[in-house]
Amino acid sequence: MSSSTSEVVSDTFNNSKHPQLFLREIPGDYGLPFIGPIKDRLDYFYNQGQIEFFRSRATKYMSTVFRVNMPPGAFIASNSKVVVLLDANSFPVLFDTTKVEKKNILDGTFMPSTSFFGGYRPCAFLDPSEPKHAKLKQLFLSLLASLHDKFIPTFQTSLSELFNNIDSQVSTNSTADFNVLSDNMSYDFVFRLFFNINPTDTKLGSDGQGTITNWLALQLAPIATLGLATLPNCLEDFMLRTFKLPFFPVKSGYKKFYQVIYESSTSIFEEAEKLGLKKDEVCHNLIFLAGFNAFGGMKRLFPSLIKWIGIAGPKLHKQLADEIRGV
Repeated sequence: MSSSTSEVVSDTFNNSKHPQLFLREIPGDYGLPFIGPIKDRLDYFYNQGQIEFFRSRATKYMSTVFRVNMPPGAFIASNSKVVVLLDANSFPVLFDTTKVEKKNILDGTFMPSTSFFGGYRPCAFLDPSEPKHAKLKQLFLSLLASLHDKFIPTFQTSLSELFNNIDSQVSTNSTADFNVLSDNMSYDFVFRLFFNINPTDTKLGSDGQGTITNWLALQLAPIATLGLATLPNCLEDFMLRTFKLPFFPVKSGYKKFYQVIYESSTSIFEEAEKLGLKKDEVCHNLIFLAGFNAFGGMKRLFPSLIKWIGIAGPKLHKQLADEIRGV
């Protein structure tokens, strides 16, 4: 991606509606081999933090497009060099598949072991030029379309249960752990929606959400932090970013997920076979779709959304209430 990005940005400006804008070399640098990626990694996670990491470099180079290394770097990623696009004008070039390759870059500059996905590369790691990408995408878009009338009712049910559980905890303990309850809600919602099952009623029992969370954590550890004040940064960095964490701690739990989803996806498999896709590969992709894309996304974003709405104040609360009640 980085090798062709300078051409991409130049083409973008050359073809823009503003021919008076001058072209310039993309600023930034990658530093010395091995040392540069580690320095940028430490700045990103510990010395500056993510927001200041980008802000300081945009200020330094007087550009929202610049070169830098992104985590995890050595020894996990063979190439940490990227070109950062931080403005709305340059960002759309990422959607031009003739200029930017999308192979194995979902998590950035590295890809977790395919052991986490049954030995397959899920659709999200495939470049659109790869034959199976279009077939898997067609299958999943068809699945989402078939669920269009279930999204809101299912989510309403899940939200009602969430707030009832919050009220129950507050009345009993005077406090409630929103993140834990939110994760449980998101997990139940995703599996009710996609597979029409209550996961706690299956062989997954009450352990399913923990298993899928650990499955995510082991994959994404190289681009995460533990947030433990008692753990020195240098030690955490060594633990998380020296080698990829293995799949075996969640192997048995993942196998249960596979069995439950396989048994609940008969109609999806029928559509998949029409497209020439194997049931086994589709099932692992469904786990990724539900566990990574859907649950993983909600786990990260929903609590943040509620947080920012909560601290926005009464004015926004009233606007939202009026808008919702007016529907």
